[in-house]
Amino acid sequence: MQNKPRISRRINIGSVPIGGLSPVSIQSMTNTDTRNAAATISQIRELAQAGCEIIRVTVPDEIAAAALPEILANSPIPVIADIHFDYRLAIRSIEAGIHGIRLNPGNIGSADNVRMVAEKAGEANVPIRVGANSGSLPHGLLEKKMEKGMNRADAMAEALVEAVQEQIRILEQYSFQQLKVSLKASSVPVTVKAYRIFAQRSDYPLHIGVTEAGTAFRGAIKSAVGIGSLLLDGIGDTLRVSLSAPPVEEIRAAKAILEAAGIREAAPEIVSCPTCGRTNWDLISMVNRVEDLIAEIKSSGKQIKLRKVAVMGCAVNGPGEAADADIGIAGGNQQGKLLLFKKGAKFAMLPEQEAFELLKQEISNQTV
Repeated sequence: MQNKPRISRRINIGSVPIGGLSPVSIQSMTNTDTRNAAATISQIRELAQAGCEIIRVTVPDEIAAAALPEILANSPIPVIADIHFDYRLAIRSIEAGIHGIRLNPGNIGSADNVRMVAEKAGEANVPIRVGANSGSLPHGLLEKKMEKGMNRADAMAEALVEAVQEQIRILEQYSFQQLKVSLKASSVPVTVKAYRIFAQRSDYPLHIGVTEAGTAFRGAIKSAVGIGSLLLDGIGDTLRVSLSAPPVEEIRAAKAILEAAGIREAAPEIVSCPTCGRTNWDLISMVNRVEDLIAEIKSSGKQIKLRKVAVMGCAVNGPGEAADADIGIAGGNQQGKLLLFKKGAKFAMLPEQEAFELLKQEISNQTV
């Protein structure tokens, strides 16, 4: 059961509210060359279609900054500029109309540089995300924590919190408070502990995720454990699943995590059995076909008025164990045929392809 949600300050990234009990939003980052506006816009549209709600683009130089107006004019979702080292790129991005900035105030030079960015962002009502990463902590900070007798994991979590608190302090001294915060490590326990500590000490909204999580398979598992733990604690206002995979895979994983944590309705939930010796048909292919069908319907903008769809191996696990499914398909007692059922009641027995077509029609009939 999810704990009571942490109530954080509310900011807005373009049209998307963050914090203040707003819905947890899904983010990703393009991997195109931002200087190629057409390619970047194309990927943003693909990600938005998949369910991405906020997108981040890297702005490494003036040419990339010059491409932002075209990207912003054609993006269906708010865009955040990822800035490192050059404060002028942050200012150029704000002037272009960017919806948010990712910035480390400690690596853009003098206090005057930070002040100019803070003032410009404040005038334009552009939030800034600050964050600490286990791979780039201030020199000596981790060691200082360990000298106090902490184990490495606890020391790392405390160091992440202290590092980000310093970034916040730098911006707050210029009266800038439109902030969201991330504290990421590649270690799931360290990440979770750092966010829990910070959540007790501050009400700034939190961007949650496990950094450098890995491949689509291992990274999704690490992210599900880390992000899922925080969501069940009521912690997290926006999230990114960081994968070494095409960005669209990050969106698929993020949506699944939110659904599994009970944050979002699956609409519908797809359940399937793990198969056993009673299964005498290709259930795994059928599950994939049903998933693809539902994803296609939802990506077209339609809603499906079903709570649960089941794909089960046999009659034991079909109308029996999945009796609460609105509709389901299962292996039948007749070789080469599958049975279809609604709320545990069988209503058809057909060859596999015909059974799928009927299931497809029944699901399509429940869309709005």
